[in-house]
Amino acid sequence: MKTIVNSDKAPAPIGPYSQGVAANGSLLFVSGQIGLISGSMQEGIEAQTRAVLENLGHVLREAGSDYAHVVKTTVFLSSFDDYAMVNSIYEEYFSESKPARAAMEVSRLPKDALVEIECVALIP
Repeated sequence: MKTIVNSDKAPAPIGPYSQGVAANGSLLFVSGQIGLISGSMQEGIEAQTRAVLENLGHVLREAGSDYAHVVKTTVFLSSFDDYAMVNSIYEEYFSESKPARAAMEVSRLPKDALVEIECVALIP
């Protein structure tokens, strides 16, 4: 069974996709989030990373999950020069429960974001 998950606290999708999809009530796939708050892109890598992780949290909570139940993330960076900053902020959100992760530099992100993160989580 597939259930669409949308949080009014996270930015609305900017394309033909859902913020998240719950599968069989036990797995949650959260679409990549960028640093938008109230429709405005945050300035700089630190603010964008915090906004991205907060947006992920909104979708996780809407599905009945949280950061502790995230099993996998993928981090997309417009510049790997920002990796250390993103990593230090990321650790604040995943200090106790460290999910598997991939990180990569990409040529461009939606709305010229500096960072985008997607995740897969368990729904307890």
